Amino acid sequence: MTERGPGAGRAEALAGLLAEAHTLLPETVALRRSIHRFPELGADLPRTQRAVLDALAPLGLDLAAGSGLTSVTATLDGARPGPTVLLRADMDALPLEEETGLDFASEVSGAMHACGHDTHTAMLVTAARLLVARRSRLAGRVVLMFQPAEESGGGAQHMIDQGVLETADGGRVDCAFALHITTRFESGTLHMRPGPTFAASDLLHIVVRGRGGHASAPHLALDPVPVACEIVQALQSMVTRTVDVFDPAVVTVASIHAGTTTNVIPATAEIRGTVRTLSPATRQLVHEGITRVAHHVAAAHGAEADVTSADGYPPVVNDPARTAALHDTAVALLGPDRVHHLAAPVMGAEDFSYVLQRVPGAMAFLGARRPGTPPAEAHDCHSNRVVFDEDALATGAALYAAAALTAGLHRPAEARPR
Repeated sequence: MTERGPGAGRAEALAGLLAEAHTLLPETVALRRSIHRFPELGADLPRTQRAVLDALAPLGLDLAAGSGLTSVTATLDGARPGPTVLLRADMDALPLEEETGLDFASEVSGAMHACGHDTHTAMLVTAARLLVARRSRLAGRVVLMFQPAEESGGGAQHMIDQGVLETADGGRVDCAFALHITTRFESGTLHMRPGPTFAASDLLHIVVRGRGGHASAPHLALDPVPVACEIVQALQSMVTRTVDVFDPAVVTVASIHAGTTTNVIPATAEIRGTVRTLSPATRQLVHEGITRVAHHVAAAHGAEADVTSADGYPPVVNDPARTAALHDTAVALLGPDRVHHLAAPVMGAEDFSYVLQRVPGAMAFLGARRPGTPPAEAHDCHSNRVVFDEDALATGAALYAAAALTAGLHRPAEARPR
């Protein structure tokens, strides 16, 4: 008797999956566009929540809406015992005025799905359809996590607090997967890496305190503006001279504000920005360095500096074994030419990190750059001109479903994709 290996199991589990995802693409696109037209911000997404609930209603899933949070959780039990797999999509938009010129552009002033969360949501709904049709092949349970407030507010943590990682029968989620769409890569390709994939992102606020006065007599005042400028420059040197380039940090000053008019030296100047790191050690090192630099540069000029920071999302750290398993599944589904190793982490932040702190899993990037668009000309996430190739949504929906269908198949952690 010939022993069946993981490869044979994957092939059987994934048979016909991508083709059916392409058949369902018109429905996926229609849902995505309906969500895109009416974007909602933050944690209060009643219209988006209703769209998801209505789309899932015919599938016979166990549906639950969040308490005090417009989230949706849907649960599907397979025909055989197996792991509990969580698949996550975020649903909130960004406070931007859309300038894409699309015929389904945002109809809500000052709000736009510029990070692709509308595509994530539509793909996961389609994945639910694919999984329901394959319930007999599914071993274990699938939890579909539709999350608000990724862009701000840590909606993932709120859903964890409300029990999204726990099952009604006392069990827990065994592993978790998510996709993030991007125009950085060719449409329909998948990119992933084990270990740190997104950075921690913390808020930075520095107040430089001097002494106000008349603009004609700076020697009688203590001008905080040049002190603030010197601090900004010194912070960049601090990063390049004290942080290991192989465990990087990015300190970005995004706002400097001082004064109210042209002939008054202000008493204070404010600096605001973000600190992005991949490890706890570098995170601590950089925050300590910022405080040291700000205090001593200010003191050199006879001024004072107050430094405060607020911890943002922790880094997204992909589990090596689960990343390797997802890589194998993606290769079986898409072919080796469409699955790539991500060479370096992305220094943006993602609150899927809270999920991966508690259960092993992986987040991968789904390429969606429109064919014929040079990479340098493709607007990407958080641009109010970003346009995704919607054909990639079939690939994403199939990948979500494939991750659940093959979650019980593993290979050793050291066999990482390269």
